[in-house]
Parts: sequence; C-alpha cells; structure tokens
Amino acid sequence: MDNRNIICVTNRHLCEGDFFERIEKIAESGVTAIILREKDLSESEYSDLAKKFTEICEKRKVEAILHTYVDIAIELGVRSIHLPLPVFKDLSGEKKSFFRKIGVSCHSVEDAAAAEKLDASYITFGHVFATDCKKGLEPRGLDALKNVCKAVKIPVYAIGGIDKQNIGSVIEAGTAGACIMSGFMKGDNWSWK
Repeated sequence: MDNRNIICVTNRHLCEGDFFERIEKIAESGVTAIILREKDLSESEYSDLAKKFTEICEKRKVEAILHTYVDIAIELGVRSIHLPLPVFKDLSGEKKSFFRKIGVSCHSVEDAAAAEKLDASYITFGHVFATDCKKGLEPRGLDALKNVCKAVKIPVYAIGGIDKQNIGSVIEAGTAGACIMSGFMKGDNWSWK
C-alpha cells in the first residue's frame, strides 16, 4: 500500500495546527489527491479557502478536488470536483463538460450504478467502518463495499473509519483505494515513503 491509492478529505475542524500548513504536509506525502470538503462554509468563504488550497496543491503537484461548489470550481479553473449524487444528477451537460474528473458520493449499489450511468469518473462508498464523523450511524461494512466494487467498472474509493490497520481490507474488497479524513487532519503519519 502506498499513498498513490489515497485521497485526503479535509475537515478543518479536525485539523491540529494551521490548516494550510497541514495541507502542505499532506500534499507532500504522495497522496493521489486532496478533496476540499468544508461543507459548513458559505460559497464566498469556500471560494476564499479554495483559492489558497489550489495554490498549495498546484505548487506541490497534487490534484486539487473541490467539493459541491461547481461554480467556484469553474471560476477558479479547477477541473476536478466531488459531488453528492443528487447534485451530480442535476448538473447540466454544459457544466459537466467543463470537468475532466467528477467524483460522486454513493451509499448503495443503486447509487453507484446511477453515478456510473451518468459518467462519474469515480465514486466514494461509505461509511465502511465506524467513524466519529458519522457517530451513532451503523457502518455499511466490507460486504456492502465488495458488492459495490463488483457492480461498477469505475474506480471505487472506500471512506469512513479507515486507518492503517484496516486499509488493507478495503483494498482486498476491490477498491481503487481509500479516502481518509481524520488520519490526515489529526496529524497521524500517513506517509509510507
């Protein structure tokens, strides 16, 4: 396992220390990409954060993926976006054509099949394991993850409660890799270099 199979998902509320310093370190770790998730921000706040975030990613040569805010991504020229399935379903053909990569959050085989049919580049599926981010919600588990991986041809990234102890099991389930939030934001060392 190496970091080329890992996408970092941000949550600045979990971040220990300065958020942008943390992004710099993550970008240097060899991850595939970083998704700027920050769902609690207004559009203008997200735009301000995204400008600096994309500069760091560009400088460190790691893929920057914006989340939800399609118009901001277009305005900033960021050609990778990650969307909830309902937002992806409503995305106009014109806006969809701007992006070279569109990831979609899925929670079932049906979601995954719908995202693939609408030409998603990849999907995330979760939450696979128990996680503080989804406190009290039953995890979907490895069997559900395996079913999703078998149901679609596009890459599947597992998300939710993934750590160094269980990451091998999500790869064995057939995923392209994993999305990790807490492990990066809280300062754990995720570099295998």
